[in-house]
Amino acid sequence: MIYPTNELVRRIVVSEIGLAEAKAHLSALVARAQAGETVSITRRGKPVARLVPVERCREKVDTAMLRALTDKMPMQPESAGEFIRKMRDEDRY
Repeated sequence: MIYPTNELVRRIVVSEIGLAEAKAHLSALVARAQAGETVSITRRGKPVARLVPVERCREKVDTAMLRALTDKMPMQPESAGEFIRKMRDEDRY
């Protein structure tokens, strides 16, 4: 099964708006793009521009800090799979 990525979802969710209306509501269109929506701007019914959200750069993970944090955590007595199975089997409704 193929799961849609954020990029694929953004390309699917496209609103079309005429140029004159886009000029009148630019702030709202920018807010929609910032929220992840893609807006296609048309002139005489034909797409001429697309307003898309900016890809944000991810911050690098400080592996030394992460290792120091996880080293302080106690080891769990059972694996995650065993824990989930036990929780699932005990909490049937």
